[in-house]
Amino acid sequence: MERTTIGYEKLRSYLADMLEKGLGYDRQTAETGAYVLAEADARGHASHGAARVKLYHDTIQDGDAVADGKPEIVHETPVSMVIDGHSGSGFASSKLAMDRTIEKALASGACMTAVRNTGHFGMAGVWAEMAADRGMIGIALTNTVRAGIPLFGKERLLGTNPICVAIPRGEKPHFLLDMATTTVALGKIEVAARRTGIMPAGWFVDEEGEDTQDAVKAEEISRSGTNPYGGMTYLGGTDETMGAHKGYGLGLLVELMTAGMSLGNPTFDTYSGKGGLCHYFQATRLDLFGDAGAIEAHVEYILKTLRESPKVLGRDRIYIHGEKEHENRKKSLEEGVFLDPATWKRLDYYADLFGLPHPEP
Repeated sequence: MERTTIGYEKLRSYLADMLEKGLGYDRQTAETGAYVLAEADARGHASHGAARVKLYHDTIQDGDAVADGKPEIVHETPVSMVIDGHSGSGFASSKLAMDRTIEKALASGACMTAVRNTGHFGMAGVWAEMAADRGMIGIALTNTVRAGIPLFGKERLLGTNPICVAIPRGEKPHFLLDMATTTVALGKIEVAARRTGIMPAGWFVDEEGEDTQDAVKAEEISRSGTNPYGGMTYLGGTDETMGAHKGYGLGLLVELMTAGMSLGNPTFDTYSGKGGLCHYFQATRLDLFGDAGAIEAHVEYILKTLRESPKVLGRDRIYIHGEKEHENRKKSLEEGVFLDPATWKRLDYYADLFGLPHPEP
């Protein structure tokens, strides 16, 4: 099946119908989710794109999520909020969280929001850049399902726990650091399992703590509800010599900022009848630090200096975080969004399941 690309707006509209008619999301939540998924594919991150429909369907079918769960603000100050997602869509909770976080930050300078008992929110960068689009620093963090092993441990207790920070520089693309604290995002392993079955060394260890390149086995271990052993390594791998304690520390930091601050479920308690995931969002106005325009210009000066610095032999460019995704998105809008054959096949499967027509390239 070689259908390659689909128009961005066509994909976005199709996914909205799929989320609404197939999963039972209200139209607003379906459109928010469709935007997040289409953006991921358009930016070159298939791990967080249209193929994620399977995850959202499975959590509802398994009773770990409800399509119509409504987020509720349960604690609030002029500069903070806590939101309970009531086991609903992560798209709905995150949209409410960022809209209100930005509103409060515009009024008070900064706002911090913790969210508990909600669903997977897609690509973190979409949420952080909402603040950057308004001239503010944006932060988005989340815990996840069990995926990562604490340094020197053997049991999956933490998640991939990504960190995303967006800083405006006067024009797009923003500086946009969006990274898992594990060596890669779990979705990258899932993509490798779908495409070739093989992944690079250093991403995953098996139940005995041995490195494996078998992406199919790694995905099976990660999704096992009975076997807690084996999982993803954190940045730096399995030894302090290469800084593994730093990657593990970053993952644990995200856990405490999300689950800790929201009084929500830590990764090892997510789903399985105990409720959903936890997120953390923040927006901060640049003018808290002085003239916002001058700060943006200075940020660009720093980035420009790095970008234009000497390159090693064989490399013609130094990238700033967010540039590759921005350029991929521009190409996708012009030429269509690339979907791999496995994603087309998955969309066809769920189209049949939901009684929808197959998406056309």
